[in-house]
Amino acid sequence: LADLPTHEVAQLFERYDLISMPVLDHTGLLLGRITIDDIVDVIIDEADHSILGMAGLNQIDDTLAPILKTSRNRALWLGANLMTALIASFVINLFEDTIEKVVALAILMPIVASMGGVTGSQSLTLVIRSMAQGTLLESNMGWLIRRELAVSVLNGIVWASLIAVGTAILFNDTTLGMIIAIALVINMAVAAVSGAMLPKILKSLNIDPAIAGTVVLTTITDVVGFLTFLGMATYFYA
Repeated sequence: LADLPTHEVAQLFERYDLISMPVLDHTGLLLGRITIDDIVDVIIDEADHSILGMAGLNQIDDTLAPILKTSRNRALWLGANLMTALIASFVINLFEDTIEKVVALAILMPIVASMGGVTGSQSLTLVIRSMAQGTLLESNMGWLIRRELAVSVLNGIVWASLIAVGTAILFNDTTLGMIIAIALVINMAVAAVSGAMLPKILKSLNIDPAIAGTVVLTTITDVVGFLTFLGMATYFYA
């Protein structure tokens, strides 16, 4: 149809490997055609938007923009990132006594947060790409979430086992190894589900998931990771 949004036209070209497409009005009358040459710029713009968005940037924010304008464009998401860091710091502060008692916790905390962050980013990137291509539908959303959860749990068990053994040997503490293993699996599972669900949720709120997704996901993985890890440590070492 002639009034079909350009990004949806681009999705059709990508999905079916088209080189041209007829343009019709609502009565089915042929108005003309659109070729791949006409739509390639739209495809490139969509890809640029997704890539820049993952870093909290936008199309305007490039190397040719004035310094003050570029700084202003980036400041919002830097501020948002600062807020997420403060939230994570607040959670850590709740367990100050436990960390003072078991110093090894401070060494291991970044592992839990980092593994969760990477797992969530993988799911987030996959879903945003699927949305951009138009392959993610309501009918397969549940399947995708379950798949990402299964993948994250499987990877979590593998890496948690290795880290548990390494922690037990390094710190001569099997309890600490068990704690970080459980925290790792939980955080990776939550991260995968969050990464898969966030784009749809943000989209429904008219928030660009390519830009806001990473910031929100970081908050979730940090808070869940620290709460789980330090919470269990407090229970066992209090």
